[in-house]
Amino acid sequence: MKGQVHYEKRGASALLSIDNPPVNPLSSGVRQGLFDGVARALADNEVKAIVLTGLNRAFIAGADISEFGAAATQGASLNEVLEQMESSPKPIIAAINGTAFGGGLEVALCCDYRIASSTAPVGLPEVKLGLLPGAGGTQRLPRLVGAAAAIQAIVSGNPIVAGKALDMGIVDKVVETDIVESGLEFAEEIISKGSPTRKIRDLVDKIQADKGNTELFELAATGLDKTHRGQFAPQQILKCIEAAVNAADFDAGMAVERQCFSECLSHPQREALIHIFFAERAANKIPGLSKEVPLIDVQKASIIGAGTMGGGIAMCFANAGIAVLIHDNDPDGLQRGLKVIAGNYARTVAKGRLSQQEMDSRMALIQPAASMDELGDADVVIEAVYENLDLKKEIFSKLDTIMKPGALLATNTSGLDVDAIAASTSRPEFVCGMHFFSPANVMKLLEVVKGEKSSPAALGTAMALGKRLGKVSVMAGNCPGFIGNRMIGGYSYQANLMILEGATPAQIDKVIYDFGLAMGPFAMADMVGLDLGWRARKMRGGSNEVTSRIPDELCELGRYGQKNGLGYYRYEDASRLPIADPIADEVIAKVSENLGYQRKSFSDEEILKRCIYPLVNIGAKLLEEGHALRAGDIDTVYVNGYGFPTYVGGPMWFADAQGLGEVLADIQRFFDETGADVWKPSALLERLAAEGKTFASLDG
Repeated sequence: MKGQVHYEKRGASALLSIDNPPVNPLSSGVRQGLFDGVARALADNEVKAIVLTGLNRAFIAGADISEFGAAATQGASLNEVLEQMESSPKPIIAAINGTAFGGGLEVALCCDYRIASSTAPVGLPEVKLGLLPGAGGTQRLPRLVGAAAAIQAIVSGNPIVAGKALDMGIVDKVVETDIVESGLEFAEEIISKGSPTRKIRDLVDKIQADKGNTELFELAATGLDKTHRGQFAPQQILKCIEAAVNAADFDAGMAVERQCFSECLSHPQREALIHIFFAERAANKIPGLSKEVPLIDVQKASIIGAGTMGGGIAMCFANAGIAVLIHDNDPDGLQRGLKVIAGNYARTVAKGRLSQQEMDSRMALIQPAASMDELGDADVVIEAVYENLDLKKEIFSKLDTIMKPGALLATNTSGLDVDAIAASTSRPEFVCGMHFFSPANVMKLLEVVKGEKSSPAALGTAMALGKRLGKVSVMAGNCPGFIGNRMIGGYSYQANLMILEGATPAQIDKVIYDFGLAMGPFAMADMVGLDLGWRARKMRGGSNEVTSRIPDELCELGRYGQKNGLGYYRYEDASRLPIADPIADEVIAKVSENLGYQRKSFSDEEILKRCIYPLVNIGAKLLEEGHALRAGDIDTVYVNGYGFPTYVGGPMWFADAQGLGEVLADIQRFFDETGADVWKPSALLERLAAEGKTFASLDG
């Protein structure tokens, strides 16, 4: 614990510098160092003020997450440190040099004054881990900025840049100069005024203005139903801020915060969210991929295909400051693609999320290429044409002659054979899959697909590039559909089978929506367009798959989905709100009868199991085969690529929470009833259930 907080006297001030690299979390050593440093300063009559700052790149980036769920057994507790600071008769100035998140901002809020470097972000992001600020953040922030602003800041958990923090009143001053020297100068100013202290707990003007404003909290609660549906911690945060406003005094509000924090700490959503937090970081660690492997230095990129995917991928590169050439074999399609990109950026500018200057800079990085021959000087080329294996092989054969030696050749296929594509080149070691999710400029997930001959340099470059593009990257094996799409097939098939067996689209969609996904499979199908699959099947000469019969019949009746207001549902006045439609239900019942199904009723529980458990069983098979490295990788894919609720933790974590023995029993029952391959229990699932273990136990 020694050496994590340095103490020195600078004139009439004591300077405490936190040194717990790289981000100065509130470890036991930091807490004890703060406690001892403040005590030493208080005992020294020559010290008139205390300045607290951070070394490295952070002030205090938050709590030490490794201590979550367990009491800190060493050093002073955070509450002891904060009580000592808040009761200090000598003013304490927080000189916020860098990130001040979570407990870091709560430490700063116990100081009398706060100055910040212009580049320093502050915030209370605990909600993203299923928690709330548990060291007075929900009580002190409303006293500084008012209840409405505090609700927005704490419920969103988003960073607040220094300039905005100044406007809100969180910090007293923003400086461009050296933060330590500025902090010491600020302290001298305070000393010259007689060293007045200013305790946030005693500020009441802001909360007095909000007292009795029931509408404020009613509107906030309604907003949570839209932005944080199904989540526990945001509801608790609202209770705490309401207590900050309406409780008898500060201590009464703190009692509410402690109770709500305790409830969050023991809630299963907290464990699920922390699981995802660690799983996303673990996904970057690839066994056998040494950090010493030299990676390709990507300065220029090329993209083939200017459609939705190609345009979105081009935006990803431009957003990261990487120059990109984009080619399409249809010159008109290339120009349309560039217009779509410009339109996407223009809408972001209109919303105030991007400046016109930034848009112009990014558009300048995206240049059209009339010929594939112009692409050869790039460090990476990504093929993003439609899903046709022969076409992709033809393109890669050409790229093999065009691209410079050592370039990364990546295919954006969502499920085709990467090895077959790589075999069309003379350098399969430089070929891999980079499966972006649509829209690529929005979705966070990137599946990096390992071909049989993909080299460590190629895979390492793809993973590092994904991180540079702001993606959550997961390594997947080369199998049909990779991780995400291979699993989703079972989910979709079961949903379509159940409407043949007697469930309605509205019932299934409601179960999935209530579970936490943004929409169910049939509302999603209407949004995508039923006619896409229908036309593709007609081009192939039709389909014998029973689950295609209903969407095909709907399309034959001109029901294509949202695009024309009729699909599984009907849509009125250009609204995207699905309305159950008896006509569609009659079509479903008629097709079901013609196929000989005996229709039956379904419980919500049965529907959920039929949809979610195929994900679990197929996920277990991916782990068996080595096509997924970790159960946490699968959960990361589903949270970031398929809208699986983070607070449930992903399908594999969800299965662990149900108990794998119970999950296996249901899967075995479905297999006994149907004999369907999707329900044949995974050998891994059977072994884990027999041993009383979990998928999470495989990840260590």
